[in-house]
Amino acid sequence: MNYILFDGTVRDNLLPFTFTRPVADIRIGILTIREKWEKYLGYTTTTITEDYLSEKYPMVEMEENILINSSFLPNGELVELVKGLKEGEAIFQGEEVIAFFTKDTQDDVDLASYKAIEYEGDSLRVINTWDIFSKNAEAIQEDFDLLTEDRESAPISTTNVLIHPERIFAEEGAQVEHSILNATDGPIYLGKDSQIWEGNLIRGAFALGNNAVVKMGAKIYGATTVGPYGKVCGEISNSVIFGYSSKGHEGYLGNAVLGEWCNIGADSNNSNLKNNYAKVRLWNYASERFEQTGLQFCGLMMGDHSKTAINTMFNTGTVIGVNCNIYVPGFPRNFVPSFSWGGASGFTTYSTKKAFEAAKVMMARRNVEFTVEDANILEHVFELTKKWRNY
Repeated sequence: MNYILFDGTVRDNLLPFTFTRPVADIRIGILTIREKWEKYLGYTTTTITEDYLSEKYPMVEMEENILINSSFLPNGELVELVKGLKEGEAIFQGEEVIAFFTKDTQDDVDLASYKAIEYEGDSLRVINTWDIFSKNAEAIQEDFDLLTEDRESAPISTTNVLIHPERIFAEEGAQVEHSILNATDGPIYLGKDSQIWEGNLIRGAFALGNNAVVKMGAKIYGATTVGPYGKVCGEISNSVIFGYSSKGHEGYLGNAVLGEWCNIGADSNNSNLKNNYAKVRLWNYASERFEQTGLQFCGLMMGDHSKTAINTMFNTGTVIGVNCNIYVPGFPRNFVPSFSWGGASGFTTYSTKKAFEAAKVMMARRNVEFTVEDANILEHVFELTKKWRNY
């Protein structure tokens, strides 16, 4: 069977992270949404997404296809329903389609003619940016159960203090020394060849990706994810950091999401609670205004390739676009458009030429090539976001 993941109706709610990737490639829990579906299904997947992303994330259509809404995270019950679909059948939750079987091309599909199967079970769904951190505890637990079932953890050094060691799992090559790992409130997962250096205090739920590093003296509490090749230190609470991003020094990050290839300068901090304890509003790209999240705790949303200088400060509920460089004292505005350079005293446009030069150098340090496809995507994002750079 050929499985295709599609963005669904929520893509604009998940900007700035979906400027540079399909919904399927958002990381929540231990794995990306795509990795979850592929692990459950036992098949690779392709993607229906925006045209400008399709060169890097292509779609392969065959004679028989099951299309899956990427905003829904898989579980055992839902996957069995998906695998059991027959031609002309579709799974719905309310008005929202979860998956359907078709032999037609995507342009010819008429879901009104399909036999509807109502899914009444519980399934995590990512609808808004803040869902990525607010639902991360449940997502880590589900991924932990999926990845560790009927497996034994690699040995963990006896120099550590382990609380509820049965809920702590280390993949081959993971290293941790002289640290306290407390899995009372959620599991702790250490990816292949990851490292936790000396003197760290970590409470679950916590996921450390393959080859990621926690430097000395960090204080991390759940539910927090550090993606593959990430590097973190300081104080981190209920945050999701996608792959290849660094918060390598002191400073607070809370109720936050960072995309890939971000770098947080030393002693940078974000607020995650308003002084009057009011619910937090976030910039909404679709409505082009600040909208209620319904959350009392909500910090920083930062798109791919964005960076801060030392001692940068962010107000509660700040949204930073793609390829931003924040570097002057004071609190910048709560919404910084993509390709912005500056801070509290004002911004100028960050040219694609300079942004691409920085990206090439940063990615080369991790032996990753900055490709023509990457450049084309970011060029498109630069044009898409031009209307918000009013300075």
